[in-house]
Amino acid sequence: MSRRNAKISLAKTNLKPRKSRAALTITHPNAAGIDIGSASHFVAVPPDRDDEPVREFPSFTVDLHALADWLRASGVDTVAMESTGVYWIPLFELLESRGFTVLLVNARHVKNVSGRKSDVLDCQWLQQLMTYGLLNGAFRPADAVCALRSLWRQRGMLLCSQGRHVQHMQKALTQMNIQLANVISDVVGETGQKILRAIVNGERDGQVLAAMKNVRIRASQDEIAKSLSGNWRAEHLFALKQALAMFDFIVTQLAECDREIEQQLQSLQAHDGEPAKGKKRGRARNAPKFDLRTQLFRMCGVDLTRIDGIDVTTALAVISETGADMSRFATVGHFTSWLGLCPGTKITGGKVMSGKTSRVANRAAQALRLAAAALRSSQSALGAYFRRMCSRMDKPKAVTAAAHKLARLIYTMLTKGEEYTDQGQDYYEERYRQRVLRQLAQRAEKMGMKLVATEQPA
Repeated sequence: MSRRNAKISLAKTNLKPRKSRAALTITHPNAAGIDIGSASHFVAVPPDRDDEPVREFPSFTVDLHALADWLRASGVDTVAMESTGVYWIPLFELLESRGFTVLLVNARHVKNVSGRKSDVLDCQWLQQLMTYGLLNGAFRPADAVCALRSLWRQRGMLLCSQGRHVQHMQKALTQMNIQLANVISDVVGETGQKILRAIVNGERDGQVLAAMKNVRIRASQDEIAKSLSGNWRAEHLFALKQALAMFDFIVTQLAECDREIEQQLQSLQAHDGEPAKGKKRGRARNAPKFDLRTQLFRMCGVDLTRIDGIDVTTALAVISETGADMSRFATVGHFTSWLGLCPGTKITGGKVMSGKTSRVANRAAQALRLAAAALRSSQSALGAYFRRMCSRMDKPKAVTAAAHKLARLIYTMLTKGEEYTDQGQDYYEERYRQRVLRQLAQRAEKMGMKLVATEQPA
């Protein structure tokens, strides 16, 4: 060892020991920790409650009831469990129905287990952290809202499956060199559906098929007939027929799902009346066929579609994830943080290292980002705000900033019960102009100068 290193080592041995930190306060003495698995669950209770404080229970329903009975016999009233896939859902719902306070914690926050990692150590670590109140439960809406959320997610899955079958139709047409997609923008629209069903039924004459076009189709009848000249191979026609049949089947599934969503919305109604008549908007593509706007108004008490960029499907996507009750979020900042739309707080030594938003898989935030991106050509105050953000930063950050503003508006409407009134683009631009002038006047005053307004040219 060198002389310099020897001095450093001797200096370190002479350091005074640090003062021990204050002992952690036990806030949940009756807490238990559960490590979730696909085949079995490991449960840990306080060591003084049972001779065998860690037990393994299979994932069968009978064993889950035995798990709850053992927790009750051990005097446990609070349970913490990891969010592992969907395996936690049956146990979570069972324990909640039995009167336990169940906290679903993020596995990323509890992954640093001291020592070797195992299922037994995981459940013990969860129980220890929960005892000292170091874990926060994830947000989970009321049970009725969870049912609505499941139905809406099921509907989204059906729409994705329907889109894949549309791609199968287009593939079969391309293999037969039927260039219908080059003259008609939507092959599953009114004109496209008529032509495809006629082809499946045996029609091959291009002029007869082209005569089925709607008056809104810009392509001429001759262009459509020219695009419908192909080789008509039997195997590709068979694939087209099956894709069309699967498309029709999913249409019936969507109708059934819409009826379930409507019934669930009716069971969640807490207000009477109908939304005020505003500017007429076209029905959103792939939106449910029933009056979704009125159902959402009777559930929330306000009309969220009055916010520019928010249509009925976006409003339902947000409400199905959060519910109409915002009391679980203390402030609007908590709400936007849960959505992952607020700036990050990575600060070291008083210096902001990064303000990047946290990465979260949140369907409500995704819907708000899509709504924010649609504000690019809007002549509203929100549209002017989005365009100003685009001029200051790159497009993804501007979309996040606009989505953050939409989230704040939704939170305010749901908590205060007030309708949103758009002041228009001119009002926003004038307020921005006055704010810039006030800042310039303050800077000029600090420099000993004064701004003097000039006459505007006629």
